[in-house]
Amino acid sequence: MELKIINMADRMKDRDDQQLKMLFSSEPISDGDFSVRIVSRIRRRIWVRRLALPIACVAGIVFCAKYLMQLAQIIPDLLDSVPVAALGIDRLPIEGLPPVSTLIMGAALLATVMMIGSMLEES
Repeated sequence: MELKIINMADRMKDRDDQQLKMLFSSEPISDGDFSVRIVSRIRRRIWVRRLALPIACVAGIVFCAKYLMQLAQIIPDLLDSVPVAALGIDRLPIEGLPPVSTLIMGAALLATVMMIGSMLEES
């Protein structure tokens, strides 16, 4: 048993449909390789955009390598100057914080407001 699906639009074609069918079934217009040149330019620009950021990052790292090395030598001295004993967890004023349930409700409210803001930006 062979199933034949007949589309109603194929059966009922008016004059406009037949003219459109003739227009679309005609041979393509010769453009002297204009479309080929445009497509090659677009592809070249896509590759330039893809490669621009990585090349710029590598060039930036090469140009500032000397200063990055100096920064790497200074960082241990900077970390030694921070008093670690003053950053102890026992020195934090935990009793002055609001209850955990209030913090969770505030975070939920903040997330809701951010979601509504993003939905309003999209529409």
